[in-house]
Amino acid sequence: MTSQVKVKTSKTSLKKTTNSLLSIQFSLGGFSFCVSDFFSKETLYFSEYIFAKQLNSLEELLEQIKNIFKENAILHLEFQKVSVIHQNNLNTIVPESYFDEKSLRNYLNFNIKILQTDYIAFDTIQGIKAKNVYIPYVNINNFLFQNFGEFEYKHHSTILIEKLMKKNHPLEKTMFVNVSENSQDIIVLEKEKLLFSNSFLFNTKEDFIYYILFVAEQLQLDNEVFKLYFVGEINVASDLYKIAYKYIKNVYFLENKNPIFKEIDCEKHSNYLLLG
Repeated sequence: MTSQVKVKTSKTSLKKTTNSLLSIQFSLGGFSFCVSDFFSKETLYFSEYIFAKQLNSLEELLEQIKNIFKENAILHLEFQKVSVIHQNNLNTIVPESYFDEKSLRNYLNFNIKILQTDYIAFDTIQGIKAKNVYIPYVNINNFLFQNFGEFEYKHHSTILIEKLMKKNHPLEKTMFVNVSENSQDIIVLEKEKLLFSNSFLFNTKEDFIYYILFVAEQLQLDNEVFKLYFVGEINVASDLYKIAYKYIKNVYFLENKNPIFKEIDCEKHSNYLLLG
């Protein structure tokens, strides 16, 4: 592994993985995975590889992942089940009442530029009557299939929405923001309803807060009243947090109680998709 990759790994070592689930998440900014007990869901092992800079292509990502597989022996153990999370902004959510499987390309054409050769998939989002249409990283899927055989995969926003809706039922409109290196997923919930979900790319802290304030304005959220919860790659010392706190009165971190955080150098609100 090159020195341009920062690695965070739990202290526990695994020698066998009987009745274990391997969950993998990757993007152009990094690769992470955890091993959990298939029945109790307890997290047994976690490892995160953070790239020094955003990669420019899927070919580069595949090479990085191949290097990770060469170095980490745990990825070569036997698992009862393998689940994969594709993290990108190449998606759109479609209500089931408007969904037609023959029109997948048309849905994405409204939001992103797609190639004729792109493979398009969709998830059923549990808890709401909607489909998440997206472009998975097929070359990475092919590599993982060579290593594990069949596995399940979903888009990261599907996992995010499902987890937030399962664990949070705010009485008032509440905003949740999942922060990555140069992107943010904004989710707004009220009781058991999903009011808003979208992803935005940003380059500066001003871009970052602009999208939050824009969504708040569209949903008529009072900056002095509504609650904003962060998960992901953000902390109180970051410029992103500071500018959010400047404009939003009630800012919190959505921490979870996963015991694995005692073994890794990570904030308890980070890696929400795998550990939340």
